[in-house]
Amino acid sequence: MSLKHPTLFITHRGERHQQAALASAPTELDITIKRSPTKEEIISLLPGKEFLITERSGQIDADIIQAGKDLKLIQRLGSMTYDIDLQAAKKAGIPVSFLPVQSCILVAEHMIMQILGCTKRVREMIDVTLSADDFGNESKLCDEDYFAYNWSNRIGIRGMWGSTIGILGFGEIGAEVARRLLVYGCKVLYNKRNPLPENAEKELNVQYASWDELVSTSDIVCMLLPYFPETAQSLSDEFFQSMKKGSIFVSCGGSGVVDELALKNALESGHLYGAALDTFTYEPIAKNDPLLSIAKNPLMNLILTPHTAAGTGSIGFAPGEERLGDYINLIRVINGGKIIGQLV
Repeated sequence: MSLKHPTLFITHRGERHQQAALASAPTELDITIKRSPTKEEIISLLPGKEFLITERSGQIDADIIQAGKDLKLIQRLGSMTYDIDLQAAKKAGIPVSFLPVQSCILVAEHMIMQILGCTKRVREMIDVTLSADDFGNESKLCDEDYFAYNWSNRIGIRGMWGSTIGILGFGEIGAEVARRLLVYGCKVLYNKRNPLPENAEKELNVQYASWDELVSTSDIVCMLLPYFPETAQSLSDEFFQSMKKGSIFVSCGGSGVVDELALKNALESGHLYGAALDTFTYEPIAKNDPLLSIAKNPLMNLILTPHTAAGTGSIGFAPGEERLGDYINLIRVINGGKIIGQLV
């Protein structure tokens, strides 16, 4: 019987995500998983470990790398590696690799859809088209010289080009959103507790801004804050009134962070141009959720989706094994294969 391979998995994520990661783990691995451990805890746990998996959980500096004398691989789950000392790893002869997280990419795609859906007033445009109302215009066969552009005389349809977009909560999803915004000609601001180093900002074409500056100057505010007891219902009337008049609010952040009645008030008053949410205070969404009463009116420019931004299962993996891909490089090292996404 072969011995299992000792693995330290550090993450900032809660119990539900930890259990999902463990449930998908290959049987070859003996995993110790820790949530937001201190540097000292990591150093104390590393001796004897063959693999270190780090999922958005603090610096992996030279001291930590030096403590991992038995490491065969440092695996970053995610695309941001600015907080790993690659030179120290190279000196120690420890390979480092990164794997973009599929669920984060899918959420980023959804957020881009939310932004486009609101700027283009898609809910309203679909409703107008399905009504088959000719708005007093005779319907004619189109050719190269005849077409009825904007036959319903809609106004206020926008685009993203030249907009200032602010991202609140800038982790892996925020970085993936920023990458996708590169092609839209936007100015991208971000806010997080610890600003990125200059080289990471340059790579992503983002600028750090204070909370107040971001909220008050952005044409579109992207909410990616996680749920903590201190963030529950924290985006309330004061927050929405501090947003720029005529701006857009989109959210794929933690369930329970947004005060939905406050958002409803901001939309009904006309202070906000539009909004899109994928997460809610109660899930499944409560029948008396304040947003439902206005969401059926397409003129409100409100898009609601049932917490599905991350898709419905990882491509190529069976249900219950969606996180199996987190371990692909570890298995490759065990079997003598080539590492994917190797940095050093």
